[in-house]
Amino acid sequence: MAKIDRAVAVQEALALLDEVGLDGVSTRAVARRLGVEQPSLYWHFKNKQELLAAMAAAVLERQDALPLPQPGDDWRSWFLENYRSFRSALLAHRDGARLHAGSVPDGASRERLLQKFAFLVDAGVAQQNAIAGMLAASRFTVGSALEQQADPDADEPAAPAAAGQLTVPTHDQAFEAGLLMLLTGLEAASAT
Repeated sequence: MAKIDRAVAVQEALALLDEVGLDGVSTRAVARRLGVEQPSLYWHFKNKQELLAAMAAAVLERQDALPLPQPGDDWRSWFLENYRSFRSALLAHRDGARLHAGSVPDGASRERLLQKFAFLVDAGVAQQNAIAGMLAASRFTVGSALEQQADPDADEPAAPAAAGQLTVPTHDQAFEAGLLMLLTGLEAASAT
């Protein structure tokens, strides 16, 4: 049985994801791309779920590489940039949002998440509001990316609306508006 490198296996799995989407990713297909038998993958991944978790973590490596907020940083600006970056990471791979949905951070990602949470609390956001705000923004971001990846053509420029008709925002516009609403709510909750 050929031995393979875990990082290479994850990168090949992500390349497969970009080509065929999440439904086409299997341990068999990844092994075939690597030129090995399927059991070779079990050296690093007990099952497909472990492979998918490693892929989800790899998708967020770019996000995890960003500097953590520092004392004195404006928490509002950080909040907006953090979720913009998160969304960008999810959109960088086909079905990235579906891959991430339901995943649970562990190890270094979990530690970074706790540090971000502590930053908000240290900046004056009440603990319960920091938890609720980060969770709501995270779920909103995943949902926004999921919707965009499910209907990428919706971002075609809209025709000018006739009088009395609504103009449907693009995915980016809707995300920005929703994120600002979440921030406004978090600010209001923090002011009380």
